[in-house]
Amino acid sequence: MGAHLKLSNKQARHLWLWTNALSDTPTGPLDLDAIIRRLGFVQIDTIRNVTRAHNHILWSRNQNVREGMIWDRLAQRDVFEHFTHDASLIDMRVLPFWRRQFDRLGARVARHDWYQSGLGQAQIAEIRQRITDEGALSTHAFDTKAETREMWARPPHKKALDQMWYAGELATCHRENFVKFYDLGERVFPTHDPAEDAHAVDWLCSAAMDRLSFGTSGEVGRFWEAMSAREAKNWCDAAELVPVEIETADKGSVTSLAHPDIETRLATLPAPTTRLRILNPFDPAIRDRARLERLFGFDYRNEMFVPKPKRRWGYYVYPVLEGDRFVGRIELKADRKAKTLSVIGFWPEPGVRWVAARHAKLDAELSRFARFAGLDQVHWLTPRG
Repeated sequence: MGAHLKLSNKQARHLWLWTNALSDTPTGPLDLDAIIRRLGFVQIDTIRNVTRAHNHILWSRNQNVREGMIWDRLAQRDVFEHFTHDASLIDMRVLPFWRRQFDRLGARVARHDWYQSGLGQAQIAEIRQRITDEGALSTHAFDTKAETREMWARPPHKKALDQMWYAGELATCHRENFVKFYDLGERVFPTHDPAEDAHAVDWLCSAAMDRLSFGTSGEVGRFWEAMSAREAKNWCDAAELVPVEIETADKGSVTSLAHPDIETRLATLPAPTTRLRILNPFDPAIRDRARLERLFGFDYRNEMFVPKPKRRWGYYVYPVLEGDRFVGRIELKADRKAKTLSVIGFWPEPGVRWVAARHAKLDAELSRFARFAGLDQVHWLTPRG
């Protein structure tokens, strides 16, 4: 490799926000398919503190998105549901390269203790036959019980459904009130010829780098979580990538690799909108916490599963992005009966002055977010800082 191309911290921040479709003001005509294609996948999550993660992630890119729109894409087979680093709705263009993930996760789950202690093969076959004969069924169609009352305990039929779903034998055909309905994979997935494994690794790594713009082999491998670290490293060693030196938020530097058209991307890179935005804790722009802190100097952690006395911030805390920096974090809670969005925690970032104009931007975004969730008013239950 030759001399490293150097990216200032500002360039790196702007490039990362552009790569994640966060550069533009989130208005204008909505092309939901284009957003999903740009991101590759959208994480889904059960928690509905204000709105579920998948709704919020898409709304942050275009505020003409409405809650639940993504499920129409699932029904129309524009996306499919499976597991990347977590449960996600994935652009259907990825499916031909996903056979290896079905095989990897199906085998992994089949080896796991919680699965081995579940139903026998004859009973699994019975569940598969019911779905074959009756059509799509949810977990509520079965009545086996968990053996313990522990929070993560699953009934045997749920273990069986999970294993077949991870393996691609079953697929999510639709959801009702977030309840997953399982059907045979062959009846849900469009007909396609699965790519050979080496071609699948090449395609997935290339697609990951396109959606990272720059990254290490570890970051490439972790993007889809569909390959080993060695496979990602071998791809990066063989690919025609550009060596770069990235200035970090603390004025240090890290070496990395960049997409082959990195210089074109930098030459045409727009400055990010000055619109203040409240991002979801599962937003892809902040999913890699180490990368987030390295580029933005923003130390962020999800604390939903941290015992309350040990939390630094709160249960469901949203990062606040303005331009190319994070200026605070805010904890919100929706009361849908009262149609009220409550601010229950607010923490300005050190060194950020929250002048009247910045507070006005935050109030405007809170109002927009409330309307998106079907709420009429915003109440501050904590000091503004």
